[in-house]
Amino acid sequence: MPASKASAVIVISGAMVASLALPASAATSGRSAKATSTASISVAVAIAAPSAAQAPMATRTFGKIGFTGVVKPRVAPPVDARATAIRASRSTTRITLRVPAPRSSGVVGIAASLAGIYYVYGGSTPAGFDCSGYTQYVFGKAGISLPRTAEEQRQATTPVTNPQPGDLVFFGAPAHHVGIYAGDGMMWDSEQTGVPVMLHTDRSERGGGAVYGRV
Repeated sequence: MPASKASAVIVISGAMVASLALPASAATSGRSAKATSTASISVAVAIAAPSAAQAPMATRTFGKIGFTGVVKPRVAPPVDARATAIRASRSTTRITLRVPAPRSSGVVGIAASLAGIYYVYGGSTPAGFDCSGYTQYVFGKAGISLPRTAEEQRQATTPVTNPQPGDLVFFGAPAHHVGIYAGDGMMWDSEQTGVPVMLHTDRSERGGGAVYGRV
C-alpha cells in the first residue's frame, strides 16, 4: 500500500504542474517553455517523493542463536604407586638413634688432635709432652684418670694379646715408654726430644717388645 500511494502522488502532481505551466509556454518562446516544463517537472518529482518517515524500514531478524555447555567430569590422573610410596616414606616421622662412640675411638681421636706438639721432658700439657705425660693428658680428656709415669700406667692396666684402638702400648720392663694403639700396627706417641707427637709403628726398637694394656 505505501508504494501505490507514492505513485499516485507523483502522477497527480505532474498533471497539476503541467496545467500550471501551459499558459506560460504560450507567452514565451519554445525554448523558454521547454525550460519551464523541465523545471516544473523537477520540482514536482521532488515534492512527490515519499519521505523517509513514510517508507517503513524492513526489520532485520536473525534466527535464535544459542548453545548448551556440557561440563565434563574431571578424570583423576593415574596413581603412581612408586611416587606414593616415596611421599609416604618422607612424611614418616624418623627417630634418630644416638649410638655412643666407643671409648677407644674417642681416645684415638684426641690423640690425633695433638699431632705436631714437640716432646718436652716432664711435659704433660699441650705446651709440650713426654711419653707418659701425653698418654695421661689424652685419657684425662676422655674422662679416664691415669698415673703419671709409664710404669705406673702399665701396672694400672690389664694386659691383652689382641690390642684394640685405644689400648696402651708399653716398652721395657719396667716400662720406659708408652703410646696409644691406633690399629693396624700403628700408635700415637710423644717419642723423644726433637720429635713431635706423631703416628709410629708399635714395633719400633725401644728397649724391648711391645706389651699391650687395656684401661
